[in-house]
Amino acid sequence: MFLKLMRMALATVLVLTCGVPAMAAKTVFATAAAENEDPFAAGKAAATRLKAKMGNVAPKAVIVVDCFEDKPNKQKMIDGVASVLDREILCGGSVYGAFTQDGTLDLDAVTLLGIGGTGVDARMALVDKMGTTGLSMEKDEKKLSTALNAAGARLAKSLAGSKGSMMILMGDAHSPKNQFLIGGVQSVLGKTLPITGGSINKNAGQNWLYYQGALYNDAAFALMLKGDFKVAQTGRQAKSNDAVIATAREGSAAALKKLAATPQVVFAYNCAGRMGKLKKVGDELTAIKSSLGNESVVFGCYCAGEFGPADAANIKDDGVSYGRGWHVMFTLIK
Repeated sequence: MFLKLMRMALATVLVLTCGVPAMAAKTVFATAAAENEDPFAAGKAAATRLKAKMGNVAPKAVIVVDCFEDKPNKQKMIDGVASVLDREILCGGSVYGAFTQDGTLDLDAVTLLGIGGTGVDARMALVDKMGTTGLSMEKDEKKLSTALNAAGARLAKSLAGSKGSMMILMGDAHSPKNQFLIGGVQSVLGKTLPITGGSINKNAGQNWLYYQGALYNDAAFALMLKGDFKVAQTGRQAKSNDAVIATAREGSAAALKKLAATPQVVFAYNCAGRMGKLKKVGDELTAIKSSLGNESVVFGCYCAGEFGPADAANIKDDGVSYGRGWHVMFTLIK
C-alpha cells in the first residue's frame, strides 16, 4: 500500500505541518498531522507542532480527526492532544483518512486544524443522544428523519444568536442520513449560511465524535465561525479513479474562481468512497494543489458523507449546502 511504503521510509513519528505565520493576518489557520503507533505520542506531537506554528496566537478552536482503531486508542490520542492544548477548544471525529498541504495519512494518524486570531470568533455546540442508535434507513427512515431533524434544530438553536459567517458540522449520521441532520439545522438558521463538514466513520466501534476532550456517538457538533472574511464553496461528485481526480482538480479551481483571491484556508471534506476508488491515495491531493497552488493551508478528510453544495442533475450550484455522499466539498476562506 502506498502509505505503508511511505511510513517505512519515515521516522517512527512523522509530523506534517502547514500554516500561515502568526503575524500574517488577523485570522490564523494552521494544520499539523502526526503518525505514530502510540496514539498519545501522535496526539501530543501534532498538538505541540500546531501550537508552535500558531506562535503567540492562541487557538480558539481546534478540529481533530484521526484514523486510530478502537475507543481506548482514540481516547489516548485525544489525551495526547489535550496534554498540550485546552480540552475545551477541541472538536472533531473519527474519519477514514486526512490530508493537509503536505500529504495524506490514513492509519495510526491524527490531523489538526487550529483556528485563531482577532479576525475570527468561534463558538461550538454539541447535541448528544440524538436517538438514532440501532435505526436503519431501510426499516426506520421516518424515525431517523424525525430524530435527526430535531437534533439539527436543537444544535442550531444553541448557536442561533451568533449569526456566523460559516458553519462546520460533523455528526454520527452517515449518508444519506446526513441530509436529515443538516435539514434540521437549516430549519432554524436558513439555507443561505455556508455549511461544510462531514459524517464520522460509520463502522461500528469507530463512530466516535470528539467534543471538548470527550468521546460521543449518536451525537453531532457545530462550530460557528464569524469574521470579516469571504467564503466560496463548490461540491463535486465522482465514483471512479479518473473522475475523482478530475473533479478534485475542477472543483477546487471553480471554488478559487468564485473567491477571486488566494484563500487563507481550504476545507475539503471528502467521501471515503472516493478515497476507495483511487489507485494512489495521494493523487487527489495532487490534483487539488495543481489548481490551488502551494500558498494556502489545506485541511481535508475522508468521511461517511459530506456537507456542502450538491453536484446533481436537478441541483446546479444554487449556493445551498446539502448532506450528500460521493462528494468532495470545497470551502475556501479569504
